[in-house]
Amino acid sequence: MKTFKYLLTLGLTASLGLGTFSCSEDRLEVQPKTDLASEVAFDTPSRVLGQVNNMYDYMKSGSFLGGRYQVYGDIRADDFINRTSNLVTGAAVWQHTLTEASQNDVINLWGSGYAAINQINVFLAGIAANSSKFSAAPFPADYTTTANGYVAEGRLLRALAYYSLLQYYARPYADGNGSKPGLPLRLQAETELGNNDLARSTVAQVYDQILTDLTFAETNLPLSNSAGNVFRAHKNAAIALRTRVLLSMGRYGDVVTEANKIVPTAAPFKAPTGVAHELNPSLAAVFAPNPGGTEMIMAFPFTTQDPPGTQNQLAFYFLPNTQGGGQEYSLNPAGVIANTNFKATDARLATLVTRVGTPTAVPYLRKYTNGALSANPYTDAAPVIRYAEVLLNLAESLARTQGVTNARALELLNAVRTRSGSDAYTAASFTGTFSIIDAILLERRLEFLGEGLRNNDDMRLLRPIAGKSTVSAVQPSSTLYIWPIPSSELQTNGAMTRN
Repeated sequence: MKTFKYLLTLGLTASLGLGTFSCSEDRLEVQPKTDLASEVAFDTPSRVLGQVNNMYDYMKSGSFLGGRYQVYGDIRADDFINRTSNLVTGAAVWQHTLTEASQNDVINLWGSGYAAINQINVFLAGIAANSSKFSAAPFPADYTTTANGYVAEGRLLRALAYYSLLQYYARPYADGNGSKPGLPLRLQAETELGNNDLARSTVAQVYDQILTDLTFAETNLPLSNSAGNVFRAHKNAAIALRTRVLLSMGRYGDVVTEANKIVPTAAPFKAPTGVAHELNPSLAAVFAPNPGGTEMIMAFPFTTQDPPGTQNQLAFYFLPNTQGGGQEYSLNPAGVIANTNFKATDARLATLVTRVGTPTAVPYLRKYTNGALSANPYTDAAPVIRYAEVLLNLAESLARTQGVTNARALELLNAVRTRSGSDAYTAASFTGTFSIIDAILLERRLEFLGEGLRNNDDMRLLRPIAGKSTVSAVQPSSTLYIWPIPSSELQTNGAMTRN
């Protein structure tokens, strides 16, 4: 994806938490040298498209959804072991020692998220202010429809940004039914310094805005995106993301309703309208440099000219040195990879785990393969959501609303499970201490290893964050369960409150 700098003057203040932004200094410029003035930034289709691409560029910042978010979501729990004690690469996240509002992990994720949100708001305001131009040359006759689709892309991305930030800086929806303090809900384009003070909305209010944005996106996005169905949003991407959001809210009946739009009632499971999403027979192909098949619903791409930035790359975190990684995190040999519910020949263990060293081979995740030794180093796409997640979201919701013996829930679980080579569960597989819901949650741990979903799953269910090695578990009542509000926000937003 080519990135354009056709920004309106973007007055991002410290209130938006820009902090230190390692390896992303270009995003700190208030007015990049290649900016177009706001009066002409929407004068041609190519200039409008440039700003669409710029929204995606901010979302895939390496310190946000281009790498760090996915890493943090996994290393908080117990399936990875830190090997370097490097605070730059998340050691404090792994150790649960993020107690200070001034720590870089806390500041940078918040700042990158709000920088993306403001960039989206600037674009949405620009489209609205310039809509009268779209009915005359050089715009084609149907450009208003195109522009509305761009607005839908922006609103889907804004929903994704707010959802992602909620998972770290606010109490889970299940704690008080969304009544706890959430995030400052910034929906206005900020193009000048100032307008910093904004109180926190409740968790429920932020989720309501997320769902409103995704509903608009579903209604107005095309069935397929001519610019690419993995790296650009389309209708089924909005539906898939709504299943994740609703699952996080515990609205299981609504998850079923939503997922049924793109999941048939019986196998073979393949989206009947829009992009024909289905499981890929080869999970490794889903994580190829250009994701194969239609399982990957949305991801953020990188190239050698447009990398995620030093020490943000997924392969750097998870690959061993011998395969071009930074060897920052190995897999916990006592974690999910040791669970006897999976066959040793399961592709997720046999293909996506690599072991190096003697006399005891250390396991590492090999889901992201473009390490420093590859022809295109550190250009693995950063995953956002896959069809496998939609199937498991639906399976869990069916089991919770229609009973743990629900046949369709079992069929959906087995579709994901047997694709990788583990044996199918039967009704006899489950006991009082291991229900189908336990099996689904276990399957999610292995299936989405290294994709950042583990933290979301623990917190939405108010489960303890599991301990590992010398690090104790974090109970839901602990102040460590969520991250502190960054000092950058507290210092400049007079209406902000601390966690």
